[in-house]
Amino acid sequence: MSGKGKGKGKSGRGSGKSVSSSSKAGLQFPVARVGRYLKKGGYASRVGVGAGVYLAAVLEYLCAEILELAGNAARDNKKSRIVPRHITLAVKNDEELNKLLGG
Repeated sequence: MSGKGKGKGKSGRGSGKSVSSSSKAGLQFPVARVGRYLKKGGYASRVGVGAGVYLAAVLEYLCAEILELAGNAARDNKKSRIVPRHITLAVKNDEELNKLLGG
């Protein structure tokens, strides 16, 4: 033995601490859960690994966009807390979100 620390054999990898796929992708949304729902949902016979990452990133972006606009609406109404009315106002006043979610 060379005595260069407590590694996992000759591979030279670290302590074996598991890293989530969300943190690998730099996201807050659960990539593994979204991927699992895609597979279990029966949307396609085969689902790639990157599909969960992509969908989680899109959902996180949409949520961040809506929350930012809702926070602005709450601040306009001199409130420090976002209530459902602020989310509704944010979606209705944004043309693209209204088209996407309004119907």
